[in-house]
Amino acid sequence: MDDTATVRIFLTKGSPTSVRTAEISNWTGKAVAGPRSQLEDMLKRDEAGKPGVYFLAGVNPESGRDRVYIGEAEVIRNRIKGHLDRDFWKTLVFFVSKDENLTKAHIKYLEGKLIDTARSVGRFELENSQASGSHLPEPDAADMDVFLYRMEQLLPILGQEFLKPVVKTEIKSSKANLLYCEIKGIKATGRQTDNGFVVLKGSAAVLKERPSTQKYQYAANLRAGLMSDGILEEQKDRLVFLADHEFSSPSAAAAVIHGGQANGLTAWKDSKGASLKEKEEKDVQQTPAGGDPKAMTEE
Repeated sequence: MDDTATVRIFLTKGSPTSVRTAEISNWTGKAVAGPRSQLEDMLKRDEAGKPGVYFLAGVNPESGRDRVYIGEAEVIRNRIKGHLDRDFWKTLVFFVSKDENLTKAHIKYLEGKLIDTARSVGRFELENSQASGSHLPEPDAADMDVFLYRMEQLLPILGQEFLKPVVKTEIKSSKANLLYCEIKGIKATGRQTDNGFVVLKGSAAVLKERPSTQKYQYAANLRAGLMSDGILEEQKDRLVFLADHEFSSPSAAAAVIHGGQANGLTAWKDSKGASLKEKEEKDVQQTPAGGDPKAMTEE
C-alpha cells in the first residue's frame, strides 16, 4: 500500500484547535475533529448524521493517563449524546464515508480492529476494551482495512496518537542511536522518538526510590503507575521493564530508572559515553547555516 498521501485540512472557524475536517485524496473517508466545548457545532454538521466510528479522548482524572473511548454508531450525533455523562473526554474525532457506503457490519468491523490495535499499542487507557466486531466477506474486509489504514494516517495529524506504535519494528531492530542509562550496576536502554523517549523492554530500574521522592513525588507516581499497568515488575534487586514504554521526555524516563529526579540530557549516553546533551550540541554545531547537512560535503 502506498504510504504517500495528500491531506486536506479545513479549519471551519479558522483556528487549528477549533472544529476541523480532514480528507485524503482519492479516499472515500472523511474525519471531523474538535474540542468538547464546541460539541454543538460538531453535531450540527451533516457528517454527524451518518454511520461511522468515533473517538472520545481525554485524561483519566484518577490515574493521570491519557484515555480514549472507541465506538461505532449508525448515527454519530445520537450516540455521542449518550456519552455526556463521561467527564474524562475533551476531544471528539469521528470518521464517516463520503459515498455513504458504510454499513452496520462495516463500522462494527472497524470498531473491533481499532480497539484491538489501541490495546496492543498501549499508549492510552481504553475506556471500553470490548467490541463485538463483525465478520465481513473477504472483499469487504479488504476495503475496510484500507479505510482503517487511512484513519491511522489522519489521526496523528488531528492530534490523536493512540494508534501510533511506540517503536517501529525496523527502527527497533537497529542498534543505531541507542542510548543507555546506568546507575548502581543497573542498565536501561532507550532511544529518542518523535513524542519523547522510549525505554526498551528488558531495561532495568533501581528498586529503592530516593528519599527526595517523598517531597518530589513525580518519579514515585510514574513508577507506581507503571507497576500497576504491568509495565514494570520487581525482579530480585531491581525493577524490570516487561514492555517498551514511551515517556514524555528523557528526564521522565531517567527519573523512573534512577528512582528520583534526574536530568535525562546527561543521564542518557551513547555506546561511546557521549551524553544526549553532548550529541545534540554536536549535531547542531555540524549543521550549516543553510540547514542542509549535504552542503558541508558539497563545498
